[in-house]
Amino acid sequence: MIIKRVLILLLLTLSFAVNAQEDLVAREYFNTGEFEKALISYKKLYSKNNRNTNYLIQIIKIEQQLELYKDVENRLIDAIQTKAQPDLIVHLGYNYQLQNDTINANIYYKQALATLDENPNNVYRVGPTFQKLSLLDNAITAYNKASELKPTLNFNMQLARIYGEQGDVQKMFTSYINLIEDSDNYQNTIKRNVSEFISEDGNSENNIFLRKILLKKSQQSQDLIWNEMLSWLFIQQKDYNKAFVQEKAIYKRELESLSRLVELGLIAQTQKQYDVALDVFNFIIESTQNNSMKLAGHLKVLDIQTQIAVSKDYPAIKDSYVLILETYGKTPQTLELQINYAHFLAFYLNQKEDAIKLLKDTLKYNISELDLASVKLELGDILVLEEKFNQALIYYTQIERNLKNSTVAQEARFRIAKASYYKGDFKWAESQLKILKSSTSQLTANDALDLKLLISDNRAEDSLQIALTKYAKADLLAYQNKNDDAINVLDTILEAHKTEVIIPQTLLKQAALFEAKKDYQKAKTNYQRIIADFKDSILMDNALYNLAELLVNHLAQPEEAKKLYETILFEHADSIYAVEARKKFRALRGDAIN
Repeated sequence: MIIKRVLILLLLTLSFAVNAQEDLVAREYFNTGEFEKALISYKKLYSKNNRNTNYLIQIIKIEQQLELYKDVENRLIDAIQTKAQPDLIVHLGYNYQLQNDTINANIYYKQALATLDENPNNVYRVGPTFQKLSLLDNAITAYNKASELKPTLNFNMQLARIYGEQGDVQKMFTSYINLIEDSDNYQNTIKRNVSEFISEDGNSENNIFLRKILLKKSQQSQDLIWNEMLSWLFIQQKDYNKAFVQEKAIYKRELESLSRLVELGLIAQTQKQYDVALDVFNFIIESTQNNSMKLAGHLKVLDIQTQIAVSKDYPAIKDSYVLILETYGKTPQTLELQINYAHFLAFYLNQKEDAIKLLKDTLKYNISELDLASVKLELGDILVLEEKFNQALIYYTQIERNLKNSTVAQEARFRIAKASYYKGDFKWAESQLKILKSSTSQLTANDALDLKLLISDNRAEDSLQIALTKYAKADLLAYQNKNDDAINVLDTILEAHKTEVIIPQTLLKQAALFEAKKDYQKAKTNYQRIIADFKDSILMDNALYNLAELLVNHLAQPEEAKKLYETILFEHADSIYAVEARKKFRALRGDAIN
């Protein structure tokens, strides 16, 4: 008995394998347009398993390709009599349509729709078949009719997609919104689909229509889903103030939604909408009773204020740090705030000794190695600022030793390489950077690769490394916030070294410093020189993208920027800027942006 069962199992397995192989061959014939061979294969498969309707449909498709319409008609009539499958009636109607016999085609389409009266669930065969055959109006009729006959059925997703194919955006939006009303589980899917039809322009027709639908829903219902959708729409339009209004309304009714406000604040900050970001984080500070969240809000406010500050604002920022630390105390719970304050003291107020003392005091806390590493990284950075490279290396090395192979250890190794580079020890720096090219942190790996290429390219060309030494000095001056001095050192490279490989790098670095000083015309000149004189430089796409951004954001020349984004798309398709360039090119052209 056991042997018999094993034999039967083996035969079934063999039969399945043979059938699968025949199916593969048939599909290959069909895909390559060898319809006669495909027809023979599928007929053979169907004769073995006439319950497999997929084989029947493939035979019908092939015979229609070969214009064997009468064979299709006879085959379908026989199948309709033996199979209770209303989708076959649709196929029969379509067979007449292919022969331009619209009268008979419509007769059978109506017959297929009539089967819904007997059983609304037939729509699951009829509707998709109409869709596959691009008979979209009939598909809409089928879905609507089935929903009327059996209200528990919901075809808003299918209808939305059909309306989208037809270009009827308003009906598509309405169907999607109705679907959310039935179940908010579809919210993220619908956002993805809808985003293809809206743009950053809040005045576009599609945006206005979607906004009207959502506002109407929010007025008719207390469901927060409509506030969430409105907030999402305003974020797509970069109208962060309006998104903030919606998020406040959500928070007032659902206090656990504070993380949504944090996310909005971060988005606004990233998009350089600093006023909105400050409003959001200040609202968080005022609204929450959670001290950790309050501290996080204070950190973000101080971070943004520092980003946009000029030197006359620094004393007020320092006073804010002092007040917050007096309020919450210098404890392990305020460690991040203390690290940020030390950075501010050293890099903005030039009070390095006070910063170092503050950080060394935190080393006495009973905190994790990871938290200690954050302190030591900042200590090392401040010592580099003071050009005390060897002392800085001690802290970086401790991190690398105590947290082997971690992301922060790799960051410490990069700082070791950077400090060696500032010192002019290019060979040692390069050896460290080679290792970091495979860092698990993509940001560290990219930074390491950029610095390694800078060193290796210029060491190869200039055995004395005169230009590279000057460049490293300028880089250090920039790190020390001595931008004018850095610009002057870079000028000496441009005057003395003319055509060397370091020139485009120097122009790029100097342009960034000009931008930091808001000297946009000089920055523009530098970018233009790279584009004109160093067409083969690996920094060409950097110059194109940076100049485009400068023209859009500071010089009000969007048409010129559009040409530069387009150049990146067509001439530098493998650039790391290609994706962003495409988005920004399309936005300037007025396309809907996904």
